[in-house]
Amino acid sequence: MTVMSVLPVPAGGQYRQPIITAAIELTAKSGWSAVTMARLADLVGVSRQTVYNEIGSKTALAEAMISHELRRFLAVVSTAFDRHPDDLVEAIYDAVRAVLELADDNILLRAIASATHGTDNEFLPLLTTRAGTLLTEAKAVLRGRVRGYAPPLDDGQLTVVMDLVVRTVLSHVMQPSGTPAETADGLAWVAARVLGTAPSASMRTRS
Repeated sequence: MTVMSVLPVPAGGQYRQPIITAAIELTAKSGWSAVTMARLADLVGVSRQTVYNEIGSKTALAEAMISHELRRFLAVVSTAFDRHPDDLVEAIYDAVRAVLELADDNILLRAIASATHGTDNEFLPLLTTRAGTLLTEAKAVLRGRVRGYAPPLDDGQLTVVMDLVVRTVLSHVMQPSGTPAETADGLAWVAARVLGTAPSASMRTRS
């Protein structure tokens, strides 16, 4: 694609999302080391200066990519809870399954998984430095949704449960040990036990 000369736009302008999307696809195809501002400019069809204006540094680009994917995952979590406004256990099952199914077809996660096997390890330290923030953001969203069901847990107990769920899901994202449905069923069963509720009819059917 020919590089176009365009006027610089402020961060968050019309080209920011296409640049992030191109960076994710290029990372998945060729590795993080292959991602340069010049290549992104060519792929998106803008000037290299526009890429810098929209994104900033390569580290900032990595963080933008990670944040983009986090928003996608949190969106499917919110959708799952919206589908089950009166059944917390089913909402947890649906959310976990949706996250794991999305992860199974996520090109950035596949690139990261490849990096863990030595094909391109530059991206991993950036992900590691963001891990604490990612966990905090994910747990905050999940805790906020769960509170809406008025579970029989105090804030400390709810924090422990959300930490368990999020960390378990993340471990299965990076190294699955079963199908998304199986993992979701297991975590929903744990949630039902913790909440002191009986498994839903659909859970019993799945089991």
